[in-house]
Amino acid sequence: MKISGNEIKPGMLLEHKNDLWEVLKTQHVKPGKGGAFNQVEMKSLNKQTKLNERFRSSDTVERANLDEIKLNYLYEDERCYYFMNQKTFEQTEVSKNLLGEKGKLLSENLEVIINFYNEKPISVELPKQINCKIKTTDASIKGQTVSSSYKPAILENNLNVQVPPFIETGDEIIIDSRNLEYVKKV
Repeated sequence: MKISGNEIKPGMLLEHKNDLWEVLKTQHVKPGKGGAFNQVEMKSLNKQTKLNERFRSSDTVERANLDEIKLNYLYEDERCYYFMNQKTFEQTEVSKNLLGEKGKLLSENLEVIINFYNEKPISVELPKQINCKIKTTDASIKGQTVSSSYKPAILENNLNVQVPPFIETGDEIIIDSRNLEYVKKV
């Protein structure tokens, strides 16, 4: 589907220069002289390179046609995560490189959305907020709550996060899966 240059938004996937690009940032610029344009920072999903491109509103670019499928997490081995479609019972394997650190947030039967491009998985969307349990954290020091300081904590899935001083070992918290940051205590 073709879209104009001023419709490009962060998170979109574009087909541009014979490659698949994920839009990271956009900035609409109106210079004093000449026409307005959209300054777009993109990352190649195949080559892992970045590109800054200017798109005028008269330019058109092809938006990638993705298939979104809801799948449930099953298990992992040393190189892949495995998911199952609850309707067809087909299993899909996804490389651990695709998820990186976020793969540690996967738990049995967690429902995720996997985006496929030409029947190949290209991205995995986790639920926005995930419950986790604190395995260990430092004890808070009296008077430390005066400043808005955070302390390191290790979750049961061995993920390192920063938490407020009042969080103790064994507490359940909610983590934002997009940036791996503390949201709130449960």
